[in-house]
Amino acid sequence: MEKPTLPKGTRDFGPAVMAKRQFILNSIRSVFQLHGFLPLETPAMENLSTLTGKYGDEGDQLLFKILNSGDYLKNVDQTKLHTKDSKLITSDISEKGSA
Repeated sequence: MEKPTLPKGTRDFGPAVMAKRQFILNSIRSVFQLHGFLPLETPAMENLSTLTGKYGDEGDQLLFKILNSGDYLKNVDQTKLHTKDSKLITSDISEKGSA
């Protein structure tokens, strides 16, 4: 059995670090509320059309693309698929992403 590992680019926060983070966030939250701001929560992902092109090609490469649900390969042009160039088919298999 393989030992569980964290995906690249992610990390765990232990209880001591989380307590400090929560204290800071609660302090910020209370100051904002004191001045009349209300809480807001937005989705963790957006349409790729919204995210791409804002920071150039290098910025686009830093986006996490999320595969479409279901049979995401069914609408991909077979000639694109046989080139084995993932950049050619990304727009066909992924419509959502996260920065």
